[in-house]
Amino acid sequence: MRNKIVILTGAGISAESGLGTFRDAGGLWSQYDLEEVATPEGFARDPAKVHGFYNARRANAKAAEPNAAHIALARLERDWPGQVVLITQNIDDLHERAGHQRVIHMHGELMEAKCEACDAHWEAPLQMLPADACPECGEHATRPDIVWFGEMPYDMDLIEQHITSADLFASIGTSGQVFPAAGFVMQANAADARTVELNLEPSELSGMFDERHEGLASEVVPAWVNRLLAGS
Repeated sequence: MRNKIVILTGAGISAESGLGTFRDAGGLWSQYDLEEVATPEGFARDPAKVHGFYNARRANAKAAEPNAAHIALARLERDWPGQVVLITQNIDDLHERAGHQRVIHMHGELMEAKCEACDAHWEAPLQMLPADACPECGEHATRPDIVWFGEMPYDMDLIEQHITSADLFASIGTSGQVFPAAGFVMQANAADARTVELNLEPSELSGMFDERHEGLASEVVPAWVNRLLAGS
């Protein structure tokens, strides 16, 4: 029995909940200039524009509901006899709202705010504005708690520890184009974990996985979870 399962999720798992993906045709990056809304430099140039972008995404995420894939992974965490570690590239809170108790948000959280002056963190209001003051230090240096391009993802040391000690590594709904997450399957393979990809279509890294399942996340993820739990 493969006791420790480490799972990476990307935008594809939330797409059926109505939250846009990034890299595919029609994805978010085809509609916005990432240099303007997803970099520290863009925020410095026009904080009102960046806040407006994330305010809209926050409202979208609050209106969305977890789908069958989120719910299945929460059930796996609850019922699996070993350890389940969930790492997500997503900034929404759909995993938590589905019932998942422990989620590593490597790219930050849309529902959180932080202060660039003192590094305080707090729950973000639905609408953030450049004039907002930090509740800790009072500085007008608040921003969404999002890891932008050019910034270091959160918890990388912890993530590496989990991947290198995994018995089974699963990648769900991710394009395989964004590092460092794109390198996780290589780390898992080097650690002799079994690797599985569940995606709508093959990613750029599909050939590196031992096992692949293609289809809608709401269908392939619950089916995969059912097989795991039936064999546990």
